[in-house]
Amino acid sequence: MRATTTTTTTARAKLGAAIGSASTRARATRAATRPRPRATVVRNVVSDESPSDSSTPRRRALASIALAPALFAAFDVAPARAATAEERFASVRRDAVELMRADADFGPTLVRLAWHSSGTYDRMGKTGGSGGGTIRFKEELAHGGNAGLDKAIAKLEPIKKRHPDVSWADLIAFVGVVAIEEMGGPKLKFSYGRVDEMDPEAVTPDGRLPDADKGDGPGPKTRQGLRDVFYRMGFDDREIVALSGAHALGRCHADASGYVGPWSGTPLLFNNSYFVLLKGLKWEPNPDAKKFQYKDPSGNLMMLPSDIALIEDADFKKYVDVYAKSQKVFFEDFAAAFEKLETLGTSGLTALG
Repeated sequence: MRATTTTTTTARAKLGAAIGSASTRARATRAATRPRPRATVVRNVVSDESPSDSSTPRRRALASIALAPALFAAFDVAPARAATAEERFASVRRDAVELMRADADFGPTLVRLAWHSSGTYDRMGKTGGSGGGTIRFKEELAHGGNAGLDKAIAKLEPIKKRHPDVSWADLIAFVGVVAIEEMGGPKLKFSYGRVDEMDPEAVTPDGRLPDADKGDGPGPKTRQGLRDVFYRMGFDDREIVALSGAHALGRCHADASGYVGPWSGTPLLFNNSYFVLLKGLKWEPNPDAKKFQYKDPSGNLMMLPSDIALIEDADFKKYVDVYAKSQKVFFEDFAAAFEKLETLGTSGLTALG
């Protein structure tokens, strides 16, 4: 038995040696017949200077420039193609959707951020609006109406770092569009090309966003306050009511606005429920709320004084009636008004295909 084992082992050793020798010869043959890398040829077509000639930085720079295309050709490597605008914003959309999946309440916050970024516009002075993305500055985030939006900016910072060629102003406006569409709203047109303002001192003064209550609940002062703010931006009564329909989304938080509760029972779904509920339910002042607001019969939903103003003012109410009856009409009017809102304070934009 031992002799047989020894013989077998010897045979295996010889066979392994033979295979190894054959493999070595094959590698040597391939190496001998393999064409020399074209990169060695490239070195000789760069310049008539010798490789050691480094007499001037300018010559070395010119040599590098001349060498680059030849290197790409030598190794069959094509220069990287710059991403199109459509590809860049498609990538931003995916990132924004991931944030919304991780935090369902983030969608309404993105809409609020986009709206507050644009809502500072003054058409007479040509100041404010979404053109410079100034809401990212701590000076504007400190405005009363922007409480809590610093957290939204912080969550968007990784997306901005991944997409340095997308301005903050475009990013803030675009994620608002994404949020509305992803939550069931109308398809919105978007244009890009906003240029970031780099000077925090360019921030507009506080007080340009609408107040929920001017001190008289849904009375004349609050109604006029709505008109003052929206007329300043260039909107009319119909557009004011249409844009108010975004209150179908999200909820108020005590640590942000001081108000508490959702406007609708589906705060993550963009639809015309805001108008249906505003018109169809009986709203009464909520004595338990810290700030003056209204509650529905169940006590689960709320409305702000500025919301109730829309059904107590005849010129506003006629549009509430239209949108409560037809979601299609609401979507059409909202899309037009929101697209207009997001272009306030901008110029030279390009429509995204």
